[in-house]
Amino acid sequence: MGCTSNLKNAVIAFLAPLPSIIFYLSFINNATDHPFCYRHPLLLVNLLFFFNVNILFWLIALIQSSHWMIDPYWTVIPVMLVHYYAAHPLAHYDFWRSRIVILLTWVWSIRLIHNYFRREKWQWGAREDWRFTDMIQQYGKHWWWASFFSIYLPHQLLLIGLSLPFYVIHSVNQPLNIWDLVAVVVCVSGILIAYFADNQLYNFVMMMMSNDMILESGLWYYTRHPNYFGEQLWWWGLVVFGWNLGYGWTFIGALLNTMCLGYVTKLVEQRMLKQDERVEAYRKYQNTTSVWIPCFKFNSSSYPNLPLNKTKNA
Repeated sequence: MGCTSNLKNAVIAFLAPLPSIIFYLSFINNATDHPFCYRHPLLLVNLLFFFNVNILFWLIALIQSSHWMIDPYWTVIPVMLVHYYAAHPLAHYDFWRSRIVILLTWVWSIRLIHNYFRREKWQWGAREDWRFTDMIQQYGKHWWWASFFSIYLPHQLLLIGLSLPFYVIHSVNQPLNIWDLVAVVVCVSGILIAYFADNQLYNFVMMMMSNDMILESGLWYYTRHPNYFGEQLWWWGLVVFGWNLGYGWTFIGALLNTMCLGYVTKLVEQRMLKQDERVEAYRKYQNTTSVWIPCFKFNSSSYPNLPLNKTKNA
């Protein structure tokens, strides 16, 4: 990827969210002039997401023939959302709970964005998610419009849903208690597990001389997807904050994300089993290792023997 293209994509990525940022800063300074935006923070954030991310990002993707930009923004949008709720004129919250959650969100985001760019060799827009590429074959000539409903609308549903605890945290002024500590422990545990899991995976990929077919050491010894497990812990930790404040319904975003990761897990494992040289090793790994929750190895004899030759499905 050339330097010019890399720089161009970086500029596009930085300019893309400016419409929402400029509008919101203007709104904060003149809140009384926008009674609708003032009274409906959840509706406003959905409108901003729909027009600025769904439509604008989608149009940029059509022009570039690549939906790469939604991936790095998965790590940026939650940071923008937590500050959105904290700065809204109707915000009413405990100062320390707000600062703790904002700090944790920044730490989560920095870790994830670092892992993303390290994996992409520090390039902007070098490639799009392989799942999107696979969808092109599925939708064919209809992909240009189907991509809007397959990529962008689901991301709005997930990101706004996952960030519902941010809204509650900045809507209720209740003193800190022991459950806030529990939430912090769960969130930090999720960040740390995902950090170590991603580092171990990156180091494994970088060891070109390794004869190992699959990664089966470190956290990957106890679960086939420790990075997904850590990511889920992070979001469910935020749900504990919301539940503690009396808004248990904030679990809906984390639940949808867990269901989505379940489907992604299936796709990833199907992809592994399409690599003939890894089929046997990965079948054994599946039969002895937990999918998500870390635990000790299973007894492979407890599972039926599965065909190993030219297997295409998980």
